[in-house]
Amino acid sequence: MTSPASSVSVADAARSLRAEVRRRIVGQERVIDEILMAMLAGGHALLVGVPGLAKTLIIKTLAEATHLEFRRIQFTPDLVPSDITGTEIMEEDAATGTRRFRFVRGPVFANILLADEINRTPPRTQAALLEAMQEHRVTAAGETMRLPEPFFVLATQNPIEQEGTYPLPEAQLDRFLFDVRIGYPGEDEEIRILRATTGVDDAAPVPVLDAAGVIALQRMVREVPAAAPALAYAAGLARATRPDDVTAPALVRQYVRWGAGPRAGQALILGAKAHALLEGRHAVAPEDIRRVAAPVLRHRVLPNFA
Repeated sequence: MTSPASSVSVADAARSLRAEVRRRIVGQERVIDEILMAMLAGGHALLVGVPGLAKTLIIKTLAEATHLEFRRIQFTPDLVPSDITGTEIMEEDAATGTRRFRFVRGPVFANILLADEINRTPPRTQAALLEAMQEHRVTAAGETMRLPEPFFVLATQNPIEQEGTYPLPEAQLDRFLFDVRIGYPGEDEEIRILRATTGVDDAAPVPVLDAAGVIALQRMVREVPAAAPALAYAAGLARATRPDDVTAPALVRQYVRWGAGPRAGQALILGAKAHALLEGRHAVAPEDIRRVAAPVLRHRVLPNFA
């Protein structure tokens, strides 16, 4: 394992991580890049795609390549907040007979958490996870506990199954830095997937970073400079999605009910900084902002039609 503090440059460490994940995953380069950018920017990602498109494998591979603890929660209608955050149990000392409560930590106490089918659980349980995402801490049994760092949540949704689901409200969707859309592989990629998954050789990823290295990369992303024109460009993109803004195009005024808020501009800049770092550049350029515009804005713009 290496750390950005070693002789390997920070940018090289980020690209090595990308290469290690891509070595195991066939295709899905755009998806891998967007997940990596979300993590390096210190945000969280919503993954939208039908089952069987390697969402879980990508996330597990990322955890193995960074030597981070990975946990998975299958969200169901009967899931309760304590299933996520943890619960108190009563223990009795066999020698003295003394009883006391002990807090058993839930799966949220991990570095990388997969919230599978988050829209299948009621809003109260969704809120327990979303609060942890925002605050990076959990309050339970009268005590506030910090979550391990880095803390990265990837929540999945199936776009074709709506019966029995609880759609995330817009205010909660806004807490996800990126909305990553995962599509079907191309023909050549699908053949490569069949070859790779029906054979005997499935080499595990080699850890190229540790927790300290990921945290250092996240800090370095924050340090990537964004000049005034880049900030103005990001702000302009966010404002152009609002139908009551003078800069909004006619298409937005006609078909958009609510546009993106100020958090979208923050996400554009942070995502652009992470993209610049992955590409080996040390300043934000307009193409970096354009690259992340779709995953940043698509879940923050509410159309006025179903």
